[in-house]
Order: sequence, then structure tokens, then C-alpha cells
Amino acid sequence: MSKPISPENSTPKCAQCRKKPVSPEYRPFCSKRCADVDLGQWLKGGYAIPGAPAELDENLDSGRPLDDLSGDD
Repeated sequence: MSKPISPENSTPKCAQCRKKPVSPEYRPFCSKRCADVDLGQWLKGGYAIPGAPAELDENLDSGRPLDDLSGDD
């Protein structure tokens, strides 16, 4: 069985830089800078799950409003 970790050894580290302890204000990051770097990765698609491209629903690409997709033309 594993030994319990003492509280002083279980201080969480920043999810981005993994160097500094987590700041309560920017949890799970240590600073606004690390939070912004992570947000940038999300916005650029850096955290996308690799795989085959998803197929688009032909109705969504028709240019018709979503509330007009009942198929009753």
C-alpha cells in the first residue's frame, strides 16, 4: 500500500508551468500569464483530440436557419 502524503508535500503546482504553487485567484494556475497561455492553447485548437474529422450534418451547412430545419419544404 502507498504511504499517505503529508500536506506540505501535496501543494498543487501550476497546470501550465508546473513550477510555482497554485494561486487561489487563478486556480489551477499560478498567475494570469499562465491562465492566458492555457486559454490561447484552447483557442488555437492545441488541445484537440486527434482523430478522423467529424462529418457535418448536411442541414447545418445548408445556410437555412436552425429553426427552419423541419424538412417541410
